Amino acid sequence: MTGRLIAALAALTLGGCAGEAVRQNGTEPVIMGSADRGAMLVQQKCAGCHSVERSGDSPMRAAPPFRSMGVLYPVRDLEEAFAEGLVTAHPAMPAFELQPTEIADLIAYLERVSGTGPGV
Repeated sequence: MTGRLIAALAALTLGGCAGEAVRQNGTEPVIMGSADRGAMLVQQKCAGCHSVERSGDSPMRAAPPFRSMGVLYPVRDLEEAFAEGLVTAHPAMPAFELQPTEIADLIAYLERVSGTGPGV
């Protein structure tokens, strides 16, 4: 009982600090991403090379359109790659670091734009 109470308080605390919805997944709290915040993030950091919308070509030919990401990869599987630092086959991809809430937002956006997320 005490362990569940501590886990619930930790989830509420994390949710309050991060300003995010947090749900319990087994014993670990999971930050729920916002596709709307993810859209703003990709406009700032990714749209210079990638097509980040449901249509259109990527400005850089080697950069895959984001709408294809959910088709090419299980988007949730990219979460760890984003956390560790994405390594790509093309050297023009800049190195970037994302915070856990930004990763959750990016995943939510990729699921929305590719039509592969829950509730899509």
